[in-house]
Amino acid sequence: MIRNFFGLERIPFTREVETRHLHRSERFEECVARLQYMVMTRSIGYVTGEIGCGKSTVIRALKDRLDANKYRFLYLSDANLKPRDFYRELLHHFGLTPSFLRSEAKRQFQHLVWDLYENQQKVAIVVVDEAHLLSGDMLQEIRFLTNFQMDSVSPLALILVGQPELQATLQLRIFRPITQRMNVRFHLESLSAQETRDYIGHQLEVAGSTHPVFTTEAMDAIYAHTRGISREINNVCTAALLDAVVRKDKLIDALHISRVLSEFHEE
Repeated sequence: MIRNFFGLERIPFTREVETRHLHRSERFEECVARLQYMVMTRSIGYVTGEIGCGKSTVIRALKDRLDANKYRFLYLSDANLKPRDFYRELLHHFGLTPSFLRSEAKRQFQHLVWDLYENQQKVAIVVVDEAHLLSGDMLQEIRFLTNFQMDSVSPLALILVGQPELQATLQLRIFRPITQRMNVRFHLESLSAQETRDYIGHQLEVAGSTHPVFTTEAMDAIYAHTRGISREINNVCTAALLDAVVRKDKLIDALHISRVLSEFHEE
């Protein structure tokens, strides 16, 4: 419907955008660069940001830039993750059957990443998403996990990804030994007003648009409502495109956005 009416090659503002077509704001590129540094130095760190600001997209971009011959990418996302489950999940990623005891499963994983590093010349990249929901025991386990050879060498990089609450949690005195080990701490900000306009324009250009679809006033109204959160921008833009199709309008102005937002508030 949207694609045919606006003469697009693909539907814009979806999650299915290939990484090569991602909109790369200055903060986005800085975040990816920081994570690449973590990978190269095999260190530990975190990325925080509000819901929908693009944290998962950054991780996708990082993975896409990694050489599969040099790195093994492991992604975990479980709010109820416990230390025993943590090692079991990691070992399952490698296709191994974990030992029943946590201590044995931990040793299995440590031997595995060492073999990967020393004999296969590969580095394990462990990404733990929704890290703001991790228990204190799980955060302490992460500290012990990174304590290879008494801090002299690490065969892996560990990236925690979560909402801003993760920052507050790690500032507690009990977790200071963890934060002291973190080389990278990055908060992914939402888009600015100009970046929001650029984001909308980029999404449409990648979809195959050859002419403006949103007026500047419409994009500014979108920014005012979404505060530059990319997921919210996608939602509003998609609703506005559907509204324009129904009304047979080729150009979306501030009135379209106002009408769409009033429907959002009614939900």
